[in-house]
Amino acid sequence: MSQRGFTVRALGEIAIRCIDLDAMVAFYRDVIGLEPMNDPENGDIVFFRIAEGFAGHSAVLALFRHDIEGAGNTRAGTEPPASGPGSTLHHLALSLPWDEQEAVIAWYEMLEREYHVETFPWVGWRGVFTKDPDGNSVELVAKAP
Repeated sequence: MSQRGFTVRALGEIAIRCIDLDAMVAFYRDVIGLEPMNDPENGDIVFFRIAEGFAGHSAVLALFRHDIEGAGNTRAGTEPPASGPGSTLHHLALSLPWDEQEAVIAWYEMLEREYHVETFPWVGWRGVFTKDPDGNSVELVAKAP
């Protein structure tokens, strides 16, 4: 513990303002396989459980329509947000076991999705990258055994 008196222990939530909420919900549910926590047909905000999380708070991916207010006094926008190189989001990485990455590659190939694989030897990680419907890079990453 530091002088601050607290230590962050886990990522609680990633929230994305979506250009096309329906397409993003379908991608993260049907391609990536995340489980919705609320009604994915509500048209405003959809929460997906990523993992157990820490101290009772599940790790969550939240998809928001770009034109509605969000938690933390996040203001709505009238124009769709930039994605890809025009966004402040570089990429989103989700962890899975090393031995499941071949299944990811086979799944993407079956779906005829574009993807690429990168290795990061300095830390022992390998990532399988694709793009979501809004153009954000999504990495499924694992540590080498």
